[in-house]
Amino acid sequence: MEDLQTRVKALRRPRLLVSAARYGLEDYDRLRVLPRVLGGAAPGRPGPALMRLLDREVELDEQRRSGTADYKVAVHVETLIALMGEAALLRDLSRPRAGGPIGGDQMKASGIEALRLAT
Repeated sequence: MEDLQTRVKALRRPRLLVSAARYGLEDYDRLRVLPRVLGGAAPGRPGPALMRLLDREVELDEQRRSGTADYKVAVHVETLIALMGEAALLRDLSRPRAGGPIGGDQMKASGIEALRLAT
């Protein structure tokens, strides 16, 4: 099975839909948007939310392609915004932090008094 980031990267949607979603991404608030898009409480972690959003987006894209009367482009754009936001959050959380140990901040060596005295 593909990982979530691979599934997100594999999505191919019309340029106008993607542009609209990118425009709305700067105002993305997961606590407000996810319950509305997913129809319930927002999942705490981005992984489960992203899986549900991918499934929902596939349904919306099928409606768009088939031309059904109940397709709403605004719902599709909002779902894409949430999908992009959750993918970015998951990517940020899975990226290791540079410059320090995993457990927290590392003391800056140049600020140690003994180092100043030794040089």
